Amino acid sequence: MPQPPIVSRAGWNADESVNDEAPDYMDRVKAVFVHHTAQTNSYSCADSAAIVRGLHAYHVEANGWKDLGYNFVVDKCGTVFEGRRGGADRAVMGAHTYGFNRETAGIAVIGMYTDSSAASAATTAVARVAAWKLGQYDGNPAGTTTLTAGADGVDFTGRRFTAKQDYSFSRISGHRDGFNTQCPGGALYAQLPAIRGHAAGPVAGLAITSVTGAALSGTSHHTRADITVGWSATTPAAFVTKYELLVDGRSVASTTGSATSAAATLTAGSHKVQVRATHQSGRTSASATATVVADRTAPVFTTKPALSLRTGTVNTAAVPIALKWKASDAVLLRDVRLTAPVAGTYGPTVTTAPHTAKSAVATAWRMTAYDRAGNASAASVTGTPVILQESSAKRSGTWTKKSSAGYLGGGSYASGTKNAALTWTFTGRSVAWVVSRAATSGQAYVYVDGAKVATVDLKSSTTLYRQAIWTKSWTSSAKHTVKIVVVGTKGRPTLTTDGLVYLR
Repeated sequence: MPQPPIVSRAGWNADESVNDEAPDYMDRVKAVFVHHTAQTNSYSCADSAAIVRGLHAYHVEANGWKDLGYNFVVDKCGTVFEGRRGGADRAVMGAHTYGFNRETAGIAVIGMYTDSSAASAATTAVARVAAWKLGQYDGNPAGTTTLTAGADGVDFTGRRFTAKQDYSFSRISGHRDGFNTQCPGGALYAQLPAIRGHAAGPVAGLAITSVTGAALSGTSHHTRADITVGWSATTPAAFVTKYELLVDGRSVASTTGSATSAAATLTAGSHKVQVRATHQSGRTSASATATVVADRTAPVFTTKPALSLRTGTVNTAAVPIALKWKASDAVLLRDVRLTAPVAGTYGPTVTTAPHTAKSAVATAWRMTAYDRAGNASAASVTGTPVILQESSAKRSGTWTKKSSAGYLGGGSYASGTKNAALTWTFTGRSVAWVVSRAATSGQAYVYVDGAKVATVDLKSSTTLYRQAIWTKSWTSSAKHTVKIVVVGTKGRPTLTTDGLVYLR
């Protein structure tokens, strides 16, 4: 593990004149003990060096030790200070855990952590120092080791030690594990498992957080080709050597340990995307896979947009029409959007939508189909609704002209004479018969091009005007004849017709 940045004794202006003894060196460091200094947490990190000088003076002048007891001191901002002299990179024996100073190093965090947790910057620094110092002697920060007690003693939980006997310790332990003290405080002690994990690896909590340039549908992301994958991890970046973006198990991009995203261009097809992290220890971990489908083929309109007349209330500004289409995609259709003359968005299974159009005006209806990858294709259809007043029909039998603002054009024809008929001839692709309806309205036969196609009942519990009550459509425009014949329904023979609408 690499050595983290360390402020030397000269850097914090240690008073070397008070140290009158040479340091003691050990063969190795098998474990580190984590401490807190039991001082205020409300200090400024700009004052950390002065706090370290104060600790140095207290340990020498008040405790009578030959030097600062801790091998390293860490402040809440993550700055690491060299403690006991003799060389930060050497196995210098400190005075920090009574009975277990030998073959160990002491790391103290400035502050009181009985109830308050240490800042992440501080715990990261502790983990970096511990990983480096233990790594110098091939010690796994997540493992355990055996230490020989240098004196009789007891720990915080009541475990007793006998001098010259061996005892098991975590490689990263708290002061309380070797001596009867609350140090390093209950809150910081609870953070030791995370510190061990950060120091030993692998990178933890690695997860893909975003796939930019792709749309999520269910459990799959869809893109045309280019994506940027974002990720996060609970292990601090200081412990990460690199991240790699894997596509189908192959590394396609490599980044620094501080990066949180990487880009890739995918070939067409379905791919498994992962992020792999390499911890400074060399251990690797990988995120869960994300399925990303690359698709560069645009959807198609298997049935081009088409218009037809539909039932409903008719006026010159709003003739009821139906817009119909079918679209599909080789992978996954997202939606179909109407862009003109009005806007609308329809799901992938929708194939028809009701609208209205102005009569006597050619209107273009433009649609675009989109797939989940963002590919698109467009199609359109143009139609003109034409209103044929009842007066333009060829009449037979008796018909009475009626006037009212409720009728199309202000007028209509009514007849109760059996077999009375109205006939219109037009060239178009869809047609609708427009009537007025009431409780006393009768029935009519409808003939198209000489063949009877329907019997239509105009009876309605409420009075309605300008109602397209019967429609018929064809696949293409052609000349047609529609004939309306009065049935002469018993008790209610009369029908009132308001004209015919066709679509060209």
